[in-house]
Amino acid sequence: MKRHCLLDSSFVIDLLNEMADGVSGPAIAWLQKNRRAHFWISPVTYAEVLEGADNPEAVREHFRRYRWQGIHRAHTEHAAVIQRRASHHMGENDAWQAAVAMQMDGCVVGHDPRAFTRLGDAYEDHRA
Repeated sequence: MKRHCLLDSSFVIDLLNEMADGVSGPAIAWLQKNRRAHFWISPVTYAEVLEGADNPEAVREHFRRYRWQGIHRAHTEHAAVIQRRASHHMGENDAWQAAVAMQMDGCVVGHDPRAFTRLGDAYEDHRA
């Protein structure tokens, strides 16, 4: 069975930088180790990466290779539960990412372990 991996902006930014620099770093290495996984992006990832892009058109082109996971009612309810149960609230975008990944029975891939601590095994740090 293939894993569902929601790519966080921290992963995609590392990947795009590695590709632009022509170096094989932790993001490319992670992709090579996980070739059989299904890779997804959310509107949160798309917006965060596009916001800081020097070349938005190249970013849009890159994103065409991934599956798209929108944010729907089930995700909003899951995000609310995540935030309501927490003694320390996650950042809003991180809560959305967590809710999307959990709803799709997948994991978040990125490099922000403090933000996603409560996901446990449903978070994968590509730099670790």
